[in-house]
Amino acid sequence: MSLRNRIIAGTLGLVLGSSTLMAFLGKWEGEGQNVVYADKLARGLPTVCMGVTRHTSLYPVIVGDYWSPERCAEVEKLVVEKGQLALADCLTNPNITQDTFDALSSHGHNVGVPSTCASRAVGLINAGRIKEGCRALAWGADGRPVWAYVTDAKGNKRFVPGLHARRLDEARLCAA
Repeated sequence: MSLRNRIIAGTLGLVLGSSTLMAFLGKWEGEGQNVVYADKLARGLPTVCMGVTRHTSLYPVIVGDYWSPERCAEVEKLVVEKGQLALADCLTNPNITQDTFDALSSHGHNVGVPSTCASRAVGLINAGRIKEGCRALAWGADGRPVWAYVTDAKGNKRFVPGLHARRLDEARLCAA
């Protein structure tokens, strides 16, 4: 049985939208972001609540619109659970903990589940090298920070300390 099916059936012990994950996302995605804003790190992508964008929302996400706390809670729950189910499709190691799953879920929520699934971190975790995989959420094999850069419209990459701080926090949670 796939990891996804085991999560849905409740036979794996992992839950979707855990309180730990939702608090973690609140810390990094901003709590109380009820007015849609143009995310500067995402080249102006309209964003609301805890990182909800047009790519993940059921509703239009238009800069300046107000979303009630109830709408945020509804959409966040749907977005997080959908992302976690997609993430479960690429995880083959049934021995991951809730903390590892939540850390990978945060990473996928921020950079996109397909990118997380294709990452060196998930490859290592699937190979049973969980500690190394968790470290790979923040550090490359060469010891340099990863997943902490943004590219501007001209193609220039810029290191963002706040993104690296999030990656370090994900790595800590992952290895807990």
